[in-house]
Amino acid sequence: MRICGGKRSMFQVSVPPISLLATIICLTLPFLPPTLSLQSAVNVWPKPRLVSWPKPLARSLSTNFTINSPYHQNLQPAISRYLRLSRTEHHHPLITPSVNVSTSSPPLQTLSIDISDLAASLQHGVNETYSLSISEVGETAYLTAETAWGAMRGLETFSQLVWGNPSVVPVGLYIWDAPLFAHRGVMLDTSRNYYGVEDILRTIEAMSANKLNVFHWHVTDSHSFPLMVPSEPELAAKGAYGPDMIYSPSDVAKIVQFGLEHGVRVLPEIDSPGHTGSWAEAYPDIVACANMFWLPAGSDWGDRLASEPGTGHLNPLNPKTYQVLKNVIRDVSILFPETFYHGGADEIVPGCWKADPTIQSFIANGGTLSQLLETFVNSTLPYILSLNRTVVYWEDVLLDGIVKVDSSFLPKEHTILQTWNNGTNNTKRIVEAGYRAIVSSSEFYYLDCGHGDFLGNDSQYDQQAGGESLNGGSWCGPFKTWQTIYDYDITYGLSEDEAKLVLGGEVALWSEQADPTVLDARIWPRTSAMAETLWSGNRDESGKKRSAEATDRLNEWRYRMVSRGVKAEPIQPLWCVRNPGMCNAVESS
Repeated sequence: MRICGGKRSMFQVSVPPISLLATIICLTLPFLPPTLSLQSAVNVWPKPRLVSWPKPLARSLSTNFTINSPYHQNLQPAISRYLRLSRTEHHHPLITPSVNVSTSSPPLQTLSIDISDLAASLQHGVNETYSLSISEVGETAYLTAETAWGAMRGLETFSQLVWGNPSVVPVGLYIWDAPLFAHRGVMLDTSRNYYGVEDILRTIEAMSANKLNVFHWHVTDSHSFPLMVPSEPELAAKGAYGPDMIYSPSDVAKIVQFGLEHGVRVLPEIDSPGHTGSWAEAYPDIVACANMFWLPAGSDWGDRLASEPGTGHLNPLNPKTYQVLKNVIRDVSILFPETFYHGGADEIVPGCWKADPTIQSFIANGGTLSQLLETFVNSTLPYILSLNRTVVYWEDVLLDGIVKVDSSFLPKEHTILQTWNNGTNNTKRIVEAGYRAIVSSSEFYYLDCGHGDFLGNDSQYDQQAGGESLNGGSWCGPFKTWQTIYDYDITYGLSEDEAKLVLGGEVALWSEQADPTVLDARIWPRTSAMAETLWSGNRDESGKKRSAEATDRLNEWRYRMVSRGVKAEPIQPLWCVRNPGMCNAVESS
């Protein structure tokens, strides 16, 4: 919410009452500069909700700078991390800030952290609000947060305020900050191509720096089953690409703990009943159409066995299916403490199920494919709920045009739907039906789009006149630029009540043509664009889209991420940064 009143946003997370200091700041805001340019020292990404910095002043950071905080198991590693970063990063901005650095004020010695609720766990909707005050006088700055997770967000902000060698920090500064959306995530597919644990940890660390809080791990699919499930070890032993491409329980524990220390939840997805061809390596009897060519010769698209190479659906009519799957679900709920469980349920391809003899008999006796899916959901969803989990499914389970379940099978209080087709139209269909939504619209948030297709011997590319009609050779092309992502309003066209059902959004990196060699550049800095829009929005105080103003700031942030070890791709030539405004589409007046 805007703490100075005015028009309320329709997408809110709960925040505590305004502090007296914030009230004073609000009363003085009309007399403050309306924006902070890149030339200032306040270049925090994502942009905070409220910044007051009346005078461009800074002072040095003590070489013995310390951070004081009450003890919290997961906050202590973050404090150590940010203490080291603040002391040693010595960031040099691309454009030197126009700031007066005081030589008379004593160095800033301490950041003092106050936390109201040390017991709050990292779960959906946890309070991430913080305020940061750095006075012109005194040797202590103050960071106040409701929870340890809000304190982590404030520590990231503080780290981005420090620059130079020797280090300096802005003073006379007050920041109040809180996210607009509670769910801000990255989905990574580790089935089609494998990513090492260190690649995942680096991604989580970069997510935390961008104040993202959900790592959605699409860990299995038809192509490989890289997760070692203790009660079903054969799934990974036979379904992974190899013994060196398996995530062990200790690997998962390391990733989950690393997420906790960075304020990032790890949300597992075990996609089923579709996208399960890899299960057939261990249990061929429970998987329909496994290891078959995905598009039979002479077939129409409607007769395909899969939407891409890699066939296989679990058979809902085989009792053994549920024996194996419930073992997997139970173990995953033990490995991952996250209260959301993603069950997939997307892209049920009729041709695959119809290729199975038992399903053929079921249909011949009057059964339908939607009834098959309802049988599957009704046999698994209650079990997931019994483990104290909220179920997340892809939108297809309710919205698919051919195979879907009746809404009576999906209790609204326990089910969240993740949208990926038709932009805001499908988001509206979901919330109109009364379900909570996570937005991953492929038209805006799919990071793999526009890189061509991965099918071999594809004659559509044999075009001597050029291939403009191929739209980048990708089903979801063209490439999603950072501005496409930044300008997307995920609650567009929704009423205020409908918008409250939108939990947030996730970018998605499907890995048909991605692996560790391109991971950072595929994700960053485009995901930073989504991070800011879900944290503080994409509009200025007048309601105008601020992507033009964000360009220089994102250039600066991308440069800083690279210096921190994230190989983010550039968004412009360095010349554009050195010559502000000269690379715009329209000359500024």
